[in-house]
Amino acid sequence: MPETVFAATRFGRERLAAGSVKRRHRHERGYVAVVLAGSYIEAGDEGRRRLGPGDALVHLDFDGHLDLIGRDGADVLNLPLPADWSLPIGVRVPDPDAVARIAEADPAAASAMLDIAEDVPLLQDDWPDLLAIALRAQSDLRIAEWAAATGLAPATVSRGFRAVFGVSPARYRAEMRARRAFAALTAGTLPLAELALASGFADQAHLSRAIADLTGAPPSAWRRTSNPFKTTGMHPN
Repeated sequence: MPETVFAATRFGRERLAAGSVKRRHRHERGYVAVVLAGSYIEAGDEGRRRLGPGDALVHLDFDGHLDLIGRDGADVLNLPLPADWSLPIGVRVPDPDAVARIAEADPAAASAMLDIAEDVPLLQDDWPDLLAIALRAQSDLRIAEWAAATGLAPATVSRGFRAVFGVSPARYRAEMRARRAFAALTAGTLPLAELALASGFADQAHLSRAIADLTGAPPSAWRRTSNPFKTTGMHPN
């Protein structure tokens, strides 16, 4: 199996070029992106959101996403993800400039300022958004049947979804299944063979390949560590 390649997470300020596209990529460590200026649309594992100044988007460990940058570009502040994060994935920050000032001296303290916030809703503008919601909710969703019910050709659905999310519907569905299985793996003690069946995999080997592809390590390695799903904790040795 080829080694999983993750995109680097660079904390601090980041400039996103006007009109650019950051192709779908995956980060090993969770973080929070706070938009200071400009705008962009992010299509990721948790759905699609339109972000502007004062919006903050949480990326959990191993999140994958594509970014479509607005015509004026965007200035983003990347902060560490607090280990006890319990707020929504997309939040509004009352004073992003204050967060940026504090982050220069103490990024962790800046992250803590995100507690006072409101949710940034998911986009539901078009059928790719609705399909993504359905794929996250139903691990056994039959894409061809969904396309027929929506009045779209399967080929149109495949091309259109990939254009928006950077991955095919089938791959998105598979990754959502792997993420759910990984969350169950790190939160419980169910034997791997039983976890595989409960998560919709053909067998334990199928589960192991999917989790290793998602995280870079097999389930057996994760079972040897107490690293929970929603932290920026250490990768298993």
